[in-house]
Amino acid sequence: MVIKPKVRGFICTASHPKGCVAHVQEQIDYIQQQITEVPANAPKNVLVIGSSTGYGLASRLVAAFGYGAKTLGLFFEKEASERKTGTAGWYNNRGFEIAADKAGLWHKSINGDAFSHQAKIDAINIIKEQMGKIDLVVYSLASPRRQDPDSAEIYKSVLKPIGEAVTEKTLNTDKGEVHEVSIDPATEEDIQNTIKVMGGQDWELWMNALDEAGVLAEGVKTVAYTYIGKKLTWPIYGHATIGKAKEDLDRASHAIHETLQTKYNGTANVAVLKAVVTQASSAIPVMPLYISLLYKVMKEAGVHENPVEQIKGLIHDQMVNGEAIYDDTRRFRLDLKELDDAIQDKVEALWAQASTENITEISDYAGYKHEFFKLFGFEVDGVDYEEDLDPRI
Repeated sequence: MVIKPKVRGFICTASHPKGCVAHVQEQIDYIQQQITEVPANAPKNVLVIGSSTGYGLASRLVAAFGYGAKTLGLFFEKEASERKTGTAGWYNNRGFEIAADKAGLWHKSINGDAFSHQAKIDAINIIKEQMGKIDLVVYSLASPRRQDPDSAEIYKSVLKPIGEAVTEKTLNTDKGEVHEVSIDPATEEDIQNTIKVMGGQDWELWMNALDEAGVLAEGVKTVAYTYIGKKLTWPIYGHATIGKAKEDLDRASHAIHETLQTKYNGTANVAVLKAVVTQASSAIPVMPLYISLLYKVMKEAGVHENPVEQIKGLIHDQMVNGEAIYDDTRRFRLDLKELDDAIQDKVEALWAQASTENITEISDYAGYKHEFFKLFGFEVDGVDYEEDLDPRI
């Protein structure tokens, strides 16, 4: 079939095999240009929980192609059928595997429910039998639901404010329309469910399982990713269900850190990353408009970074080379350029002006859409999008 993008709301229901592979290779090329020497303290055995898209994929690429590390990646993606493409993450992982095999890098992947006990058992068996002790664990899951591994209860996260309803501008990226969206406040059940899905409980379960299995190395590091934002995103991202989940992630970070410090002289941190176009951020009201405006301002200021640039800055510069920028809660800060007052003031001024009529002029709407389509393997340089492909290959 000739594979074309099919956009429905904030998702694209088709992915391009060769486009996804080419997009992965673009990121590998950047990493190999930026990391030309492997520091002695670079990670050697890396577990990435949520490794098929966005920041998690970038983390695995930096570890493997920056340092030559053995990597074990976990994800939940759908394989292609004769008539339907696989998910972008499925093809991204194939792109990783193809490049890793070519480079002679050891790698294994588990496609399954990372929240389950079985995924932890499978990962630990591979680590024990084939890897050696893990010195870096990256936790980068982004899921709308989670099944409790003990009770089997299914929790679903919601994107709602806390306390009172919120009405804010947003951008329909499919139609290029700026409009207002009203969101009712969360119930207490909504809050607790979102914490169960997006908080730190599963990260703790993973680290406890790895600890009990004896597969963590001396000096082990673990990091989980978050986003904070500022005034414009706070109503839906800060004082909201997601914000409560992120508070729980901070709680887990401190609990894990205490254990790792005591047993391994290790560390656990949350890393605060900047706003970028991802499959997850596209689903959050307000964020598409905010990101479109932010991209314009940060690109004009020469301080814009994409996911792989952010993760290179985190793992290579801050975690390995010791150039860490912490806040008072021990979070790595990769978002300070975004939160700079001058940047935010310009974004706020554009926000006030934004309308359907001027959105293409005052924002980087074109850049947002381009990055969105690249997530699914479209609009990648050098790919023939008229080629007749079997999506299974």
